[in-house]
Amino acid sequence: MSRIRTKNQEKIIEVASQLFAEKGYAATTTAEIAQRAEIPKPNLYYYFNTKDNLYRAVLESVTQPLLEASYPIEQLNDPRDALTQYIRTKLRISKEYAAASKTFAAEVMAGAPHLPSDIAESLMDQSRMILNKFEYWIEQGWMEPVPPKHLMFMLWSSTQTYADFNWQICQVSGQFELEDQDFEDAAEFLVNLVLRGCGVKHAD
Repeated sequence: MSRIRTKNQEKIIEVASQLFAEKGYAATTTAEIAQRAEIPKPNLYYYFNTKDNLYRAVLESVTQPLLEASYPIEQLNDPRDALTQYIRTKLRISKEYAAASKTFAAEVMAGAPHLPSDIAESLMDQSRMILNKFEYWIEQGWMEPVPPKHLMFMLWSSTQTYADFNWQICQVSGQFELEDQDFEDAAEFLVNLVLRGCGVKHAD
């Protein structure tokens, strides 16, 4: 794929992410996306063919990083290192893919009517893996016997809220937008909260 093509696709996905986050799937038109991206409408269809294909690309732009975020949990044996990396990566995704994260959250809240089945299945596979790993750590005595599902839900919500509800966070914080230090402070707090609150130990 040429550099120009990749750059144009990334620009369209970024603009589409913002509009889908602001207006939702149904209310967003390809004409609006093309206008805000400052490209002719036929160019949008050249790269993505249909609105559905573009919406899928927006969802993939955040779900793929979210799937990759759990690699430390899957691949590392030490739970403290794995959870630390997972939390930090999830917060980085909230910072770098805020609009796409909001679009994904809105899709899920609506019952996922447009979420492609392969993405949904990959996310389910990831959830099963995380739960199995938490249960293994508990069995090994490396973590207190906390409810694995609720720990996973808490990790999702506490990290993704910095993207999905950043307006509210900024209002409370008296800021125009979240800065790098805000995400670093959140990471330090959440890592300490989870490791201490769940009694997470280093692997033997």
